[in-house]
Amino acid sequence: MDIGPIWNLVALGPVVNVLIMLTHYLFSSFGLAIIALTIIVNLALYPLTRQQLRSTQAMQALQPKLAELQKKYARDRQRLGQEQMKLYRESGMSPAGCLVPMVVQMPVWIALYQAIIRVLAVSPEDFLGLSPFLYSWPVLYSVLPLGNRFLGLDLATGNNFFLAILVGGSMWVQQKMTTPPTTDPRQAAQARMMLWMMPLMFGFFTLSFPSGLALFWVTSTVIRILLQYFTSGWGTLLPARAVQVQARDQKYKKRLQESSSKADIESPDKRKG
Repeated sequence: MDIGPIWNLVALGPVVNVLIMLTHYLFSSFGLAIIALTIIVNLALYPLTRQQLRSTQAMQALQPKLAELQKKYARDRQRLGQEQMKLYRESGMSPAGCLVPMVVQMPVWIALYQAIIRVLAVSPEDFLGLSPFLYSWPVLYSVLPLGNRFLGLDLATGNNFFLAILVGGSMWVQQKMTTPPTTDPRQAAQARMMLWMMPLMFGFFTLSFPSGLALFWVTSTVIRILLQYFTSGWGTLLPARAVQVQARDQKYKKRLQESSSKADIESPDKRKG
């Protein structure tokens, strides 16, 4: 089944037309239209985003307990799965709480991404590709073709190092806020790699894609940083907070080891009884 026509009808087409209409009402500025639509979409998806952030935070808080379970039942995968599900039930959370909101939001972001590419038409061939998506609203045709200049940027071209730094820097801040500290050397190495890989990758993409997309990425990332802050604070972005989380995890592991040692000492007495 070809979902292309359905996608264009229910997702891409509406976003394209709203983007052009916003340009008309925002002083014919396509850059302001991108920022405004990104803000509108983020506000509309805020309940899902908040659920995702809280689920991620709860999952991070469970990491020390999950690590100890994996260590304790390393040779019994079935028992490990049972204990993990028991831990999730007791904590009142589900791993799906982190994934479901993200899956629901992905089509919206893809439609916004494709719409920006479509609307940034700079040649007659591009306009021919845009025309099938346009509604018969007179306001749309009064603003076309759109101006590509915004704050000295050409939104239709790439290779802008300033935007690349903004994209990479903002993504690094967001990643740092949500990256849990760990005392495990292997997990710490993986966390460091992910902390730098995504910002560098998107910063590189910024040099190749139109600057209009970079503006969308920066706006969306800054909004998510603010949402993250109002949901759970600065997270581990601040060194003091990272130290607190590590200290909490170490205290939990110490208590768990002490309780295990106590159980091992008491078990022979119980067997004798």
